Amino acid sequence: MATCFSTVRKILDNLPASWVELTTHRLDIYDEEQAKSQFLQQLEVLADTPDYDVKALEALPTAYDYTRLGHPLSCILEWLVAEINQSSAENVITFSSKTMPILAILRKNALSGGATQLYYDTEVSPLIDTERLENIYGYKFQSNKITDIAQIPEHTDATVIFVTQAPYKTPLGAHSNIDATINIHPHSGSTVVIHNTQITDMAKDLQHVRRRETIAMTPINALNVLQEIVNEKTATIEHCHPQELSKVYDCIKDNAGSTVTPLIASSGLSIQYAMMMGLIEDAMTQHPGKAVNLIIPPNCYGGTNDQARRIARLIAIVDIVDLYVDNGQDLVSSLEVVLKETADSDSVPIILAEIPTNPRVEVPDMDKLAAVLTARRKTRTGAVAIAPVFTIDQTFCPNVKLLDQQSVLAKVKTVSYTSGSKFPSGGRCNSGFCTTNDAAKAAQPLIEAHLNLSDNGATANQLNTMAEYMPSMPERITEAYNNTRAFVDHIQHVLPDARINFITHDLAERGFTPSVFSLDLPSTGTTTDEQEESAKLLNIKLIEHMINRQPDDCKHCVSYGQLKGSYWTIPATSTQGTTKENDKDYIVRVAIAPEIDITKLCATFDEFCQNENLS
Repeated sequence: MATCFSTVRKILDNLPASWVELTTHRLDIYDEEQAKSQFLQQLEVLADTPDYDVKALEALPTAYDYTRLGHPLSCILEWLVAEINQSSAENVITFSSKTMPILAILRKNALSGGATQLYYDTEVSPLIDTERLENIYGYKFQSNKITDIAQIPEHTDATVIFVTQAPYKTPLGAHSNIDATINIHPHSGSTVVIHNTQITDMAKDLQHVRRRETIAMTPINALNVLQEIVNEKTATIEHCHPQELSKVYDCIKDNAGSTVTPLIASSGLSIQYAMMMGLIEDAMTQHPGKAVNLIIPPNCYGGTNDQARRIARLIAIVDIVDLYVDNGQDLVSSLEVVLKETADSDSVPIILAEIPTNPRVEVPDMDKLAAVLTARRKTRTGAVAIAPVFTIDQTFCPNVKLLDQQSVLAKVKTVSYTSGSKFPSGGRCNSGFCTTNDAAKAAQPLIEAHLNLSDNGATANQLNTMAEYMPSMPERITEAYNNTRAFVDHIQHVLPDARINFITHDLAERGFTPSVFSLDLPSTGTTTDEQEESAKLLNIKLIEHMINRQPDDCKHCVSYGQLKGSYWTIPATSTQGTTKENDKDYIVRVAIAPEIDITKLCATFDEFCQNENLS
């Protein structure tokens, strides 16, 4: 144990600043099949060398493609906790939430029909709102307070979880009757240690919950716990002053046009999970016995799709309805079709949409959108159909006031949510937030209840970061749009045959000013398949050229709204990882920041076109 403590101390003495500060990672040095393991394997090799410094640590492969899923510091903490407990790192998983690891096991057993026995020695039950967990999620469990793990009997027909709050540097008490221990940290989250490795897919299923419904322990909190373990340093507990919190609330409401107090979560998917569950509970309460249709574009952000389908798998009354929104399809027309189908079946429609759409950056005719959402429909029996709830991911345009009383959506129950890791924080934290218009404000307390029971609220550090960066967001959005417009105009001039999806000048004048576009380079081939394959290869070559020629300004990663640089990716191999193959987009997706040398970027693009004989 002394050796691993020494290794971690040396790492902390040479800690790369990016391990704490960045929320983006390079996909060109990331292998999803070896997430976490590749990083730790190479870290252990490095630790055996006599000398290593910041540069050597920075050169290690990316552990995860998103910081919220895991990152170098969470991996090191998991490795250290595994060493302390004579386990393996793959069986140790950190969470920012104190309750989600328990809920992850409850979910696994709910789907498999298994029973769960929960034992805890903390002062109060580690679960929040057990009534909702049983009635809305359908979780079944028995909860027991104990004073000693020797009191835990053998259960041959149930998964046994023990929840405690013990010092992280001390080995957890071993007991053959315990399948997994969840050690709650008072300020930083929790860590799961899986003892029974014979339970099928336990680690995999916990990781999937962390990937889709919550986040890993944040970098700053993981760092604090590591310091606590190896250097016996107790970090100063960070707080968010009420004035700073009010500043964040005011910025969110002002940008979205809402009068409703926002809810701020640990990530975009954390807030989306609370939204979906809150709206589903509202549907269950207002329309008992009715089916709930989650209407969602099949090619949108993979996390959104996967999370919605995971919810539908868990809750019997929830179904997924595909909503085709771009690549020749139209949001308004598609909504007309699916809302008629939902009315016919007398179901509750909850729509998840992105405006502009991702990745083809299309904005619908807002008047026609409002008309289709407010149209009165009838069920097959002639009764009035249930009106839809419209949830909008405004990450691309978080400053468009879609929630105010003058909006064309004012009469539609509308919930807006945004990923805080983009423009709101300039990429400095992973939080996400939501608020509603007046028509939907009754749902906000239900969303808050599910956010609370998941313990997925934003950390104090995330809130303070948002308070620092959100006031400058409108200005940064304008600067980034201007840079993107200049780059798009240049590409259109150099390659008039390239297919570019970007906002029109007319829509920009109406306030939609995203700084992301998609690009399909001119392809060769005599058949459609040959042309598609040619375009795929050319798109990959373009990204490789840009990041190799301008490594400081061009990154191969999924990001948007960062403070500086440009971000290049192919949705099909990044954000659409869980999307059906026929719905994947192999186009280039480019996001431009407010701070970048556009002239240099254009010159590098021109160089690629000349090399490939495109211009």
